[in-house]
Amino acid sequence: MEQARNERMRAARREAGLSQAQLASAVGVTRQTICCIEAGDYNPTLNLCIAICKQLGKTLDQVFWTE
Repeated sequence: MEQARNERMRAARREAGLSQAQLASAVGVTRQTICCIEAGDYNPTLNLCIAICKQLGKTLDQVFWTE
């Protein structure tokens, strides 16, 4: 089963003016991890999702909820 790309996370990161490397550093992961989440190749833990949302000023629903 192919994962969907996380365009909402990518858009929120760009809106916040952060590069993948800057967001990764802020939440304690590698840039590659952020890249993989945005590409839909990695399913982050809940704790990582929360940390990302805090950095982006968004809710879990706004960034990670899928219909």
